Amino acid sequence: MLPEHTAYEIMNRLGSQQMPFLFVIDFEGNKPLVFPVDAAADQQIYYNIKGSSNTDFQQSGLPDQLIFSRHPVHPDVYKRAFEIVRNGLEYGDSYLLNLTFATAVETNFSLPQLFVSGNAPYRLLFRDEFVVFSPECFVRISDNTIRSFPMKGTIYAGLPDAAAKLLNNPKETAEHHTIVDLIRNDLSMVAEHVRVERFRYLEEIKTNQKHLLQASSEISGQLLPGWEANIGSLLQTLLPAGSVSGAPKKRTIEIIREAEKSDRGYYTGVFGLFDGKNLDSAVMIRFIEQRSSGLFFRSGGGITVNSDAESEYRELIDKVYVPAV
Repeated sequence: MLPEHTAYEIMNRLGSQQMPFLFVIDFEGNKPLVFPVDAAADQQIYYNIKGSSNTDFQQSGLPDQLIFSRHPVHPDVYKRAFEIVRNGLEYGDSYLLNLTFATAVETNFSLPQLFVSGNAPYRLLFRDEFVVFSPECFVRISDNTIRSFPMKGTIYAGLPDAAAKLLNNPKETAEHHTIVDLIRNDLSMVAEHVRVERFRYLEEIKTNQKHLLQASSEISGQLLPGWEANIGSLLQTLLPAGSVSGAPKKRTIEIIREAEKSDRGYYTGVFGLFDGKNLDSAVMIRFIEQRSSGLFFRSGGGITVNSDAESEYRELIDKVYVPAV
């Protein structure tokens, strides 16, 4: 396992040489991994990033129908963690915090089959340990422009006037403003001329359970030419992702540890691909991991002082899904 500083230094070196590489970085930053693109498959790490992939896995041989059941954490367990978060918010130690839990799931698909079938722009199969099918870009860099697309705000698309309900919800609006401000500040640490290009546009996500509407924004900034030689340092500065931690980051992460009781590991970390000229990366949400006791789907949502435990608990469960093929 590479020490943290070594991993980011390797990224800088490979970037300066314009050599393609894949990176996988955990939420705590304790286990960052970097692989030359050609070596990732040898480590049984497979990716599909918006059609760019290191595997030719086929969908043939999949079961005819996906069976997928979920067994969420008891509401009382969630509420105890929620109260820890709520206390931190009321004390002013945080004003937005992403609270997450693991949900036990049962399915007739294996992790490789979920990787193949999941209809998501960012997919990762990490050995026999976990699979990711993420809808959320972390940062994308091309032509010296860095872009981020934070997602914050979800609603069941089948509700009457679902889009209007999401866009006009005061709690969701405040939460989205907060995360956009956080990401804008983060990008300002590595880029110039940072601006919000699109604010709260909606995307539909099709799942095996039901269709969801998700609110996103687009934020961009300009990097100096030669940014490739500092690509690891740039990522290290921006991590962890604000959309899955909160604000202010340092104290919020301390509250997350108190409420969630254990490290997240690679869940809500980031993975991505540098192709020698451009970088694309994703936040590792929509995450299923293999434990000794079975499969667990990790999910969560942003909590503010205006949140209520019941609604947030429902959102956590709504996000436990497999993208529709």
